[in-house]
Amino acid sequence: MFWMLFGVFLVACLGAGATGGLFPPGPWYRALDKPWFTPPDWVFPVTWTLLYLCMATAGARIALADGAGLALALWALQIAFNGLWTPVFFGKQNIRLGMAVVGFLWVVVLACILVFWQVDRIAGLLFVPYLIWVSIASALNAEVWRLNPDAARNPPETPR
Repeated sequence: MFWMLFGVFLVACLGAGATGGLFPPGPWYRALDKPWFTPPDWVFPVTWTLLYLCMATAGARIALADGAGLALALWALQIAFNGLWTPVFFGKQNIRLGMAVVGFLWVVVLACILVFWQVDRIAGLLFVPYLIWVSIASALNAEVWRLNPDAARNPPETPR
């Protein structure tokens, strides 16, 4: 049963991760000023692969635990906001709204850790690297906003 649940959670993670292929950084992002601590491009797929494996493992462990309704709801909420950031930041090229999404994601991931810890400590620990990475992503988003105030103030119009 664990492996079936792991597969379901991994598919959810891969669905969120697929937004990176649908909304790649592109020339707009490459033209922005970025902070000195921006990781090289190869770090992102490696890191997300490891994080998605941890997230799916945590989700499967939580799903097998008694009294995990809130934990599962928080898992679903974090994966929704995880999948939302890329279309907002890269797709809509909206740095400020991206900051709001990643800020909310950070809060939900922290809530996951706290709630997971009460249900399954290993699941809680599996989300700690994710919180660290979302903290880095938040700092990157904030610095891109600071370094590119005009781009942040004036996202392109979305064609209708």
